Amino acid sequence: MRRTGLLVVAALALGAMVWAQDTLLINGAGATFPYPIYSKWFDVYHQKNAKLQFNYQSVGSGAGIKQVTEGTVDFGATDGPMNEEQSKAFQDKRGSGILHFPTVLGGVVPTYNVPGVSAALNFTPEALAGIYLGKITKWNDPAIAGANQGVNLPAQDIVVVHRSDGSGTTYCWTDYLSKISEEWKSKVNKSTSVNWPVGLGGKGNEGVTGLVKQTPNSIGYVELIYAVQNNIPYGAVKNSSGNFVKADLASVSAAAAGAAKDMPDDFRVSITNAPGKTAYPIATFTWLLVPSKIQDGAKRDAIKGFLKWMLADGQGYAEALSYAKLPKEVIEKEKKAIDKVQ
Repeated sequence: MRRTGLLVVAALALGAMVWAQDTLLINGAGATFPYPIYSKWFDVYHQKNAKLQFNYQSVGSGAGIKQVTEGTVDFGATDGPMNEEQSKAFQDKRGSGILHFPTVLGGVVPTYNVPGVSAALNFTPEALAGIYLGKITKWNDPAIAGANQGVNLPAQDIVVVHRSDGSGTTYCWTDYLSKISEEWKSKVNKSTSVNWPVGLGGKGNEGVTGLVKQTPNSIGYVELIYAVQNNIPYGAVKNSSGNFVKADLASVSAAAAGAAKDMPDDFRVSITNAPGKTAYPIATFTWLLVPSKIQDGAKRDAIKGFLKWMLADGQGYAEALSYAKLPKEVIEKEKKAIDKVQ
């Protein structure tokens, strides 16, 4: 029996080695913003392709850009498109270009924890900029109270929460603030990582969500799905047409309507503070970053196959996780761009 047991163990070990050798592992890293939908996609795609496994690290857009540039992962992910300096750094390091593939659309929402306030709050652009500049410090400040008539806001200090890591969610948030506040643009500007005038830092959308949940009188910014999944309140934001709009599938899609028709060939576009009565003003595409030249033929074909699936069947999983599907015009343009991966 002992000999039989040893043979069984040896057979299992050999089987595991054979499985590992037959399995193609694709490594990626980056944005936490799309992590829920990426996790779903990679799981479903693995079920359909048992010998293909995606390993995705939700470490923030800044880290994703860094890792794909250094070649430690096969693809990156970001909610803020790479700038010219980052693209040149990739070209210099890797000897080829980097391609941006939009995957879904999402909204970044102001989420808050104000004890005794159960009403959904409204935020003007001026209030959000003032809070994050450290100029609006009390919840009952007229800049907040004026947009929330009838809500009994406390005379408590506002605890500002922001990301501590390089983040595409931060890029979207600061891109918006730079468009609606000249003071923000001149003092802080937009980036995946900025010098915050005030506040506490949390790592990832998960970290900011956790800090807001456990900190009374706090405000933070997170991707919509994190507020929904954690059952924490988030506010409506006054858009460029003067309407207070809450983030949902329709309002995020409305923000992308104009950009979809005039999408640049490299897919790098901003849709914050977009025109339209129903457009949610803090919305963004999120992108996969794929090298234009992939030496490993098997990995190249696997990534291209996944991109084609993502643009077709994969879009059907987006709305259940509070992401908006890509506009049809963008999907058709991306299908052609897949051929650029060589």
